[in-house]
Amino acid sequence: MFQLKQIKPVILATLIAIGLSVHSQPAQAAGTEVLTVAGGCFWCVESDFERVPGVKEVISGYTGGKTKNPTYKDVTKGGSGHYEAVQIQFDPDKVSRDQLLNMFFRSVDPTDAGGQFCDRGESYRTAIFVSNNAQNASASAAKQAAQNALGQKIVTPILQASQFYTAEDYHQDYYKGTKRVLTRFGAIKQSDAYKRYRKGCGRDARVKQLWGNDAPFVSN
Repeated sequence: MFQLKQIKPVILATLIAIGLSVHSQPAQAAGTEVLTVAGGCFWCVESDFERVPGVKEVISGYTGGKTKNPTYKDVTKGGSGHYEAVQIQFDPDKVSRDQLLNMFFRSVDPTDAGGQFCDRGESYRTAIFVSNNAQNASASAAKQAAQNALGQKIVTPILQASQFYTAEDYHQDYYKGTKRVLTRFGAIKQSDAYKRYRKGCGRDARVKQLWGNDAPFVSN
């Protein structure tokens, strides 16, 4: 009984630690890998990559900073250190990390250190987040290949992964939302508001200018 009394608190502490860890990270299905990137507006990155065969889900969120449990307002006003980012959950038997990284570079302006397109500021910068040496090697190779292809210096950093905070519910799948929102065009569906925002921000026009026929998500 003496030994059992000593062991129980240890078991309890372990279970609590496991529970906290699970709570802070999105659940991953067996055979699923995760690529975390920042590419400006996370609505756009989510919209792009959810159409890739082999991608199971894309989650919008915040990472890279020190503010705990940040809100959208915390991140976009600056000072939190966080990026608007996404976690791309994918089946590596159907699409590889290298393929996704190559698509990522060609879906953004990786020469812009001040934000992306019309969205300016630290939270809209590009970045790739890695958790181990293999991921770092893949990201570095993709960055070098993109720089060689573009012929310009790429400023997108490769950063050590840190806590990823899932964004508010209304940001998830915003690009295909049916809820009506008030905009300068009047009350329109989220999906229509998204399309107008993306076009007005000049995202596709700039990506096409940079990458031409290599841009994976822009009609040529």
